[in-house]
Amino acid sequence: MSPELLRSTYGALSATVSDLAPEEGWQPSGCAGWAVLDLTLHLVDDARRGLVALATPAGGPPTTDAVAYWRSWRPTAGQDADTAWRTRVRASATTGLPELAPVYAELVAAVGVAAGRTRPDELLGTQGWVLPAGDLCSTLAVEAAVHHLDLVAHLDRPGPPAAALAEVRRVLEGLLGAPLPAGWDDVTAARRGTGREPLTDADRAALGQVAARFPLFG
Repeated sequence: MSPELLRSTYGALSATVSDLAPEEGWQPSGCAGWAVLDLTLHLVDDARRGLVALATPAGGPPTTDAVAYWRSWRPTAGQDADTAWRTRVRASATTGLPELAPVYAELVAAVGVAAGRTRPDELLGTQGWVLPAGDLCSTLAVEAAVHHLDLVAHLDRPGPPAAALAEVRRVLEGLLGAPLPAGWDDVTAARRGTGREPLTDADRAALGQVAARFPLFG
């Protein structure tokens, strides 16, 4: 994936974060149990991880790629609850969105510069994995796009760019090994493919046996 798509995905999300009023930090997000402020702290963490990864060359061969990376992301309910609790504690120790929004803006700008300086096939390390820079950029953009939908789930704000949502769909179909239902637009694909929305009876009929594999990542 090109650095330009990552930059546009991060840029749109950062603009939305910067536009939020301080009091909106305690509005619910699309992540169960997470407020907007909690999610914003997570976004800061993920952009920081991306910046570190882009400066962490790794020896080959690759151990994952833009699709396979997500197969390992299946936290248990207990792990989800623990992460939500720890994130809330940390978020509560900040002064809120006015503190986090400029930090996030600085980080995503730095990630964009670093991504532009790497070759797509350059091997990098993150979270114990080795993958090409282009694939790393995809994983960062996919997470940012899904969380952009989470951020605005209960707010009157624009969602992620169309190209970012198309990348989410591409990854979900790669995980499934088959096309998602043609009647799903890319927002629906992102939400249902990651368990943000339940499958309907019609979805299950269209998907057949593979419906049991949903969510494809959470």
